[in-house]
Amino acid sequence: MRFRAVFFDRDGTLTHANPTKMKWYRETVEEWSQKRFELDYDKMMRLFDLAGYPKGGLKSIEAEQAFWKRYYEELLKNEGVLDSLKERAEQLFAELWCNNDRELFPEVIYVMTYFKGRGYKIGVISDTSPSLQMTLENLGLGKYIDSYTCSDFVGVMKPDPAIYHAALQSLNVEPAESLYVDDYDVEADGARELGFTAFHIARTGKKESKWQINSLSEIIEYVERSLG
Repeated sequence: MRFRAVFFDRDGTLTHANPTKMKWYRETVEEWSQKRFELDYDKMMRLFDLAGYPKGGLKSIEAEQAFWKRYYEELLKNEGVLDSLKERAEQLFAELWCNNDRELFPEVIYVMTYFKGRGYKIGVISDTSPSLQMTLENLGLGKYIDSYTCSDFVGVMKPDPAIYHAALQSLNVEPAESLYVDDYDVEADGARELGFTAFHIARTGKKESKWQINSLSEIIEYVERSLG
């Protein structure tokens, strides 16, 4: 099999949260609220609703910035922080939105360099908002990536086939010519059902399926085996 393109998810695949920023975030909210601050997925989704995340997604950087400012206001109100609400929400926004809030996993540059140097087209497919490209360019990946496909622009989230088709179209490649890596198995499975060679990355050290990998470097090994 001769592959022409490789696609990656962003968070959990290429990037992870910057622990220094997350520590600052937690400690700052706890200082203001004088109680323990915890934020799980369900709580975050409730705050998204309260902040008015649009059903069709955010369609511009300006709309995304406005949303996150509302989001931090709702978060602080939920934590009982009402004094200087707007100013404190602005402080959280300035510190956490596209400001060194993510870091790359250690092998990312090596893997990107490998595929770029061999003429592969490289794309990112992510369930996220318009700042997708900005966040990855801020981390130095702009010179490697040829296309960015975000759910807010497409109007659907993975594993809806439409988002994968939009990514394929952006690079003018077919599923059978494409590799894909995602840290959610259902999203990797969705790509595989369309004909991608898709891997689920779980950096646990324990393999639970033939398509699970523990490092992005393993897709290089797969490609080299397929060519040999």
